[in-house]
Amino acid sequence: MHNKEEKMEAFGRLLDILDELRVKCPWDRKQTNESLRPNTIEETYELCDALMRDDKNEICKELGDVLLHVIFYAKIGSEKGDYDIKDVCDKLCDKLIYRHPHVFGEEKSETVGQVLENWEQLKLKEKDGNKSVLSGVPAALPSLIKAYRMQDKARHVGFDWEKKEQVWDKVKEEFSELQVEIANLDKDKAEAEFGDLLFSVINAARLYGINPDNALERTNQKFLRRFNYLEEHTLKKGIQLKEMSLEEMDVIWDEAKKLGL
Repeated sequence: MHNKEEKMEAFGRLLDILDELRVKCPWDRKQTNESLRPNTIEETYELCDALMRDDKNEICKELGDVLLHVIFYAKIGSEKGDYDIKDVCDKLCDKLIYRHPHVFGEEKSETVGQVLENWEQLKLKEKDGNKSVLSGVPAALPSLIKAYRMQDKARHVGFDWEKKEQVWDKVKEEFSELQVEIANLDKDKAEAEFGDLLFSVINAARLYGINPDNALERTNQKFLRRFNYLEEHTLKKGIQLKEMSLEEMDVIWDEAKKLGL
C-alpha cells in the first residue's frame, strides 16, 4: 500500500487534472450541480453493484468515479465562492471529531450500540444539524432503505419493541388487515395495508440484524441467475417460455436450484 505522501500527491494530481478539464474540455466546462446530479446517483448505484459482487477492480474504479463527482461539486462551489475542497474536508473532519468524543474526548463508549446511540444524541445538538430525530433521513432515499433508516433512528431514542420477538405479532396483524382489504376489493386501502405489512417486515429484519436491502438484492440476483438458466435451457431447444406450462418451467427451475444458482 502507498504511504501518506504518495496518497496526498495522487489527490493533488486529481485536483490539478479537474482544474484543467474545467477550462479546456467543453463537456466538463458546462457542467452544473443540476446536470451532474443524475450522473452522481448512477455512479453511486454502480459502486453499490460492484460492492455487492465484491469485485475488487470494479470497486476501485467506481470509487474513483464517485470521488470525481465529490471534487467536481467542490470545484463548482469554489467558482461560486461558496466553498472549496478544503472546506469540505474541514467540515468532515470537524464532524468526525465532534461525533467521536470516545476517541478524541473524555467520553467512554465500549460497544457499537453505545456509539450509535451517542451519535443520534450528538446530531440533535449540532447547530446546523437535524432538528428532529427523523429529519436526517433523505427524502430521496428508495422507500425500502428509507423505512429501515427511520426505524433505526427511532430506535436510538428508545422507540422500539421491548423484545424483538414481539414484531412477529405485528407482521401477522398487518397481514390479516391486508387480507381483509383485498377481500373487500378496496384497492386504495389494500395498498395502504400492503405498505404497513412491508414496513413491519423491514422492521423485523432490522431487529434480527438483517439488512433488508441487501437481503432483497441477494434474492434479486438469485432470481436473475435462475431465470437466465430457464431461458437458456428452453430457447436453445427452440421452445418459447410462453408456450410452456408452469409445471414444465418448474422442472428446469429446480435444476437451477440443485446447481446452486
